[in-house]
Amino acid sequence: MNHEEISSHPKAGSFVHNPILVSIHRHSRLLYCAIAILVFVFDQVTKSMVRKSIAPHTLVPVIHHFFNLTNTSNSGAAFGLFSASSAPWKTAVLILVSLALLAALGIFVWKSVRMEWESGVALALILGGAASNLMDRIRYGRVTDFLDFYIRQYHWFTFNLADSAIVAGAGLLVLSLLADR
Repeated sequence: MNHEEISSHPKAGSFVHNPILVSIHRHSRLLYCAIAILVFVFDQVTKSMVRKSIAPHTLVPVIHHFFNLTNTSNSGAAFGLFSASSAPWKTAVLILVSLALLAALGIFVWKSVRMEWESGVALALILGGAASNLMDRIRYGRVTDFLDFYIRQYHWFTFNLADSAIVAGAGLLVLSLLADR
């Protein structure tokens, strides 16, 4: 199709028939994949460094009375949910649920014809973080956590970079959805 055929085509304004928009869409998908891969790699590298250099449950003060590095693990879901459960099927269920959610999210992102960049980045952060935590769960049966923020004796749940990416992605997604209203 030449330019005249495209501009006189009944769907000329359509995303599918605009080569510039198709190219931008293709490149944005690559950017989203790169973000997810970077989150995955950075999280796996930092967890490996923590496992190798900090003994389990040791606190390494970074900012006195506010932030420590530590080496803990979470056999449950987010925020330690189900970690106290000794059910033999717990890890398998968490892996299967994570795989199903990751697959659904990945298919959604890949098949989306139009996606605002904020939503794409948000979903990429979530995918990268969830994939990294899933990798830990598959390899070790638990997720390595090492960031410990606190004020006095009040500690937030210990977390990792993947958790941070998931929360940041979810927050960005909510803000993006609210801004569309």
